[in-house]
Amino acid sequence: MASVIEVTSRTPRDRCCRVAGLLALLLFSIVGARAEDVSPPGDQQPVATPSGQKSGAAGVRGNTASSPAAEQHRLPPDSTTKQTLALPGRTLAFTATAGSIRLFNDKGEPQADIAYTAYQLDDDAEARARPVTFLFNGGPGAASAYLQFGDAGPWRLAINGDAAISSASPDLQPNAETWLDFTDLVFIDPVGTGYSRFVATGDDVRKRFFSVDGDVNSIALTIRRWLEKSNRLLSPKYIVGESYGGIRGPKIVRNLQTEQGVGVRGLILVSPMLDFREFSGSSILQYVWSLPTMAAVARETKGSVTAADMADVERYARGDFLVDLVKGEADAEATARLADKVAALTGIDQAVSRRLAGRFDVTEFRREFDRKNGRVTGRYDASISGFDPYPDSSYFHFNDPSGEPLTAPLTSAAVDLTTRKLNWRPDGSYELLSGAVERAWDFGRGLNPAESISQLRQILALDPKLKVLVVHGLFDLATPYFGSKILLDQLPAYATRERVKLVVYPGGHMFYSRDASRQAFRAEAAALMK
Repeated sequence: MASVIEVTSRTPRDRCCRVAGLLALLLFSIVGARAEDVSPPGDQQPVATPSGQKSGAAGVRGNTASSPAAEQHRLPPDSTTKQTLALPGRTLAFTATAGSIRLFNDKGEPQADIAYTAYQLDDDAEARARPVTFLFNGGPGAASAYLQFGDAGPWRLAINGDAAISSASPDLQPNAETWLDFTDLVFIDPVGTGYSRFVATGDDVRKRFFSVDGDVNSIALTIRRWLEKSNRLLSPKYIVGESYGGIRGPKIVRNLQTEQGVGVRGLILVSPMLDFREFSGSSILQYVWSLPTMAAVARETKGSVTAADMADVERYARGDFLVDLVKGEADAEATARLADKVAALTGIDQAVSRRLAGRFDVTEFRREFDRKNGRVTGRYDASISGFDPYPDSSYFHFNDPSGEPLTAPLTSAAVDLTTRKLNWRPDGSYELLSGAVERAWDFGRGLNPAESISQLRQILALDPKLKVLVVHGLFDLATPYFGSKILLDQLPAYATRERVKLVVYPGGHMFYSRDASRQAFRAEAAALMK
């Protein structure tokens, strides 16, 4: 919904000042300034500073005029429209708002405009009692279109099978599995994604937003600001984050609990990355985490497979495989033993597995799995394959056949919905997945790479009623499900199975592209919120 102006006047010192103030106010009304050009008292909230520094006061009071340079980059006023969605067995009437929230630093200077798309069911009697869910993707550098148009939003774009190609029609259709039946939805695009943008210049501003803590603080503040201006502070609140959203999610809930004064009922993490420390570099756990997914891809070629079918591989990965890995390549017998077992589980040639000592990183597996046919598997969904553009090269020269084809249809669908159906027309380009943001990101250095398990422990300990749902795709090599399973198993006893639940669906990173997986995920989310 559009912001409502509050005009406050400072106490005049004499009658002349009163007259001057009234004349100025009259002139302002005649000119007809837009509501979004003046921020109401308390509307200017500081963006938190990098890790280790305090964010400043709770808010900046009074109006602060934006600079001319900032106004050149301002997003248009919020657009609110009434929508009706005809679905099997029901019709949903709802209000859609496409707009933005401006963030300020602790000096009251504008920093960034964060774009969002909100859908609220038209039921005034239940508005405050209805849950409201905030959703964002990851990257970093990804807009929320993946979750909005692939899974939970009112309209959906098919992103599987023949529809998952660049030239596919971007025509959105009513989404029978929308979550709008049981929760209002707010999709957030962090700065640098979607239409969200900086309004301040300078490297220091970008460094602050493009960091783990600065990003978390900006999204948490956006959530609080939306709740305030939409009169939804009393509603049950839920957070959904996908992929790098696994780093964001627990940290944002912690920030909301302790910095913003906003409680959260539940956290849903979709294909999350929870800890960069154990899935990169020299850590041998990266091979443990990914082995069940690689084996599942091999079994999928012979018939449908579920997470329950992978119990034997999980036992081997936790047990003998890990033991032989720890022995190292200096132990020739252990190395040959695990290499032969990995070859048997994945279907990769035994000679290749022995040459690599049974230690396949994701890129090597993706190429070797079907190299004889000149094909490579997807990273987001390894059950999808495409042609290797350089099959004879000794180096890897391929991208992701399960991810890149989605860029064109999702981008076109997002722009068409925003500008035509929602009647919000920002200038500039829509950024679905920004490589520039990812390249500029500060993930942490030295002994402190990005992880969110610490915050997950803290938020569960702080609020005994908070529930967490972690969902994965079985064939996802970007964030393998077994990594999350191992990490969640390390949580203290207070994180019971009733409070922290892991579910693995057939599919990849965007497992919700499969109809059955999307329907099952919707049922899990509804059960959590009810």
